[in-house]
Amino acid sequence: MGGSAKGVMGNILAIVNQKGGVGKTTTAINLAASLALAGKKILVIDSDPQGNSTSGLGINRDDIEKGIYDVYAERAGIKDTIVSTEVQDLHLIPSTIDLLAVEVELVEKEGREHILSNALDGIRNEYEYIFIDCPPSLGLITLNALVAAEAVVVPVQCEYYSLEGLGLLTRTIRLVQNSYNPDLYIKGIILTMFDARNSLSHQVANEVRNHFGDTVFQTVIPRNVVLGEAPSYGKPVMLYDYNSKGAQSYLALAKEMLHEDGVGQRA
Repeated sequence: MGGSAKGVMGNILAIVNQKGGVGKTTTAINLAASLALAGKKILVIDSDPQGNSTSGLGINRDDIEKGIYDVYAERAGIKDTIVSTEVQDLHLIPSTIDLLAVEVELVEKEGREHILSNALDGIRNEYEYIFIDCPPSLGLITLNALVAAEAVVVPVQCEYYSLEGLGLLTRTIRLVQNSYNPDLYIKGIILTMFDARNSLSHQVANEVRNHFGDTVFQTVIPRNVVLGEAPSYGKPVMLYDYNSKGAQSYLALAKEMLHEDGVGQRA
């Protein structure tokens, strides 16, 4: 896996794991909101046709005029798709169900892997962090995110098959490095859905740390009911229940990320 240059901040971050249900969208929403609450200007790109980051940030999908699909289809400039959220300094490019068509519509388009990267050229310096919430697959949409990104954030559920999935993902990232984006690196692995009462959670967490060392964030995201409830209210968890363990864990993760970026990157 490619290491990062010390002191260089990768501010376009693809949140990736080909497994579903590991906390990608929960991380996209709540890490972004935590950083925005810390005064950083943040953009979330909902690149999942399910649109859970869109609804989880309080945007009604029926009201969306333009979204990330329109960028891929060249129907809109990327600036025309950005909407505000309830959190100051946190903006969103929403997803619509039309995004499902991208994999088919672009299959013969020349340079299809670079569409998102090219579109981001016009705004990448306007935000301190841009998070791309990827679908649970390694298709063309995720490939566009990996080509556009400077670094990858990988949520890993503390369960049995996690290491197997991480192996596949690291091979995919290596392929992207070799073919499209040589500077891409893993910024950090986030252990999610950790149950302190469950010995398997501890075992998986230890194995991931043994394999990936300092690439794993120290902050662990617990299994927390409130994290599951907040999206149904269209709110990041810290606006729903600030004192919950879920909210405090993502605020701590944001603090850890800002500290890392301030003193240089992890290897």
